[in-house]
Amino acid sequence: MSDERLSVFKTYKLYVGGKFPRSESGRVYEVIDAKGKWLANAPLSSRKDARDAVVAARKAFGGWAGATAYNRGQILYRVAEMLEGRRDQFVREVADAEGLSKSKAAAQVDATIDRWVWYAGWTDKIAQVVGGGNPVAGPFFNLSSPEPTGVVAVLAPQESSFLGLVSVIAPVIATGNTAVVVASEKAPLPALSLGEVLATSDLPGGVVNVLSGRTAEIATPLAAHQDVNAIDLAGADEVLAKELEIAAADNLKRVLRPQPVDTTDWSAAPGIDRMTAFLETKTVWHPTGSLGASGSSY
Repeated sequence: MSDERLSVFKTYKLYVGGKFPRSESGRVYEVIDAKGKWLANAPLSSRKDARDAVVAARKAFGGWAGATAYNRGQILYRVAEMLEGRRDQFVREVADAEGLSKSKAAAQVDATIDRWVWYAGWTDKIAQVVGGGNPVAGPFFNLSSPEPTGVVAVLAPQESSFLGLVSVIAPVIATGNTAVVVASEKAPLPALSLGEVLATSDLPGGVVNVLSGRTAEIATPLAAHQDVNAIDLAGADEVLAKELEIAAADNLKRVLRPQPVDTTDWSAAPGIDRMTAFLETKTVWHPTGSLGASGSSY
C-alpha cells in the first residue's frame, strides 16, 4: 500500500440559524494568505443569505433575550471552553490569515479566548453598572434596567480576523441581542470556523449568524433591512460607512461608527462601550403605597 495519501481539503460554509448552508447563489471566492498562497474557497454570500440570516436572528431573539443573564454567561463560557479545545486550529488559521508567526498567532488566539471569557463574566453584572434605582420626589420606586436592542448587524474588522471578530460579536450577544455577522472579506476563515464552535456549544441556533463574501454587497441590504435594529460598522471603510449610515437612518437604527484603522487596538482593554451601545434603558415607576407614621411601611 502506498504511503502517499490525498489531502482532505476543508469545505467552509456559512453559519445561519444553527445550520451550515452553502451560499444561496452557489458562488465562492478564493481566500489567499499573506504570501498569495491559496487557502480555501469561501462562500460568497448573496442578499438572500443576508435576509435569511436576519430571519434566523429575529426568531432566536425572544428566547435569547428572555434567558437569565446568568444562563447567558454560562453559555458564553462554554463557547470559550470549546475555543480552548480547538486552539491549535485557530492558531494555524490566524497565522495564515494575518501573516503572523506561530507564536504571535498563538498570542492572538489566547487573547481572543480571554476576551470571550471576559464578556461571559459581564452578562450578569452590566445591569448593576448601567441600571439601578433613581431618586425621585414622591412616594415612588423608580427603577431603570437595561434591555437588548434586538437584531444587530455586525461588520467584523477587516484586519483583525479573530481577536477583532470576537471583540465585536461577544458584547452584542452578552447583553441579549442576536447578531448577523459579516466576516472579514479577505480573511473570513477564522469567522467561519467560529461558527462551527458555536454550533457545538450550548448557544441556540440563530443567536449568531456568520456570512462571508463582499462586505459592501452583504452590508447594504442589512443596513436597509427594516427588521435589523442596529449596526456595528467596525469593518466598513469611510465611504461605505457613510452609505450604510444613510441607509440605516430609514428605520432609525442604532449605528456604532467605525474608528480609524490606525487608532484601533483590539488588544487593548475593551471597556463596556460596545455592550452599552446596543442596550436600551427601560424605566419603571411603581408607587410605594401609603407611608405609615414611621415613614417605612410599604
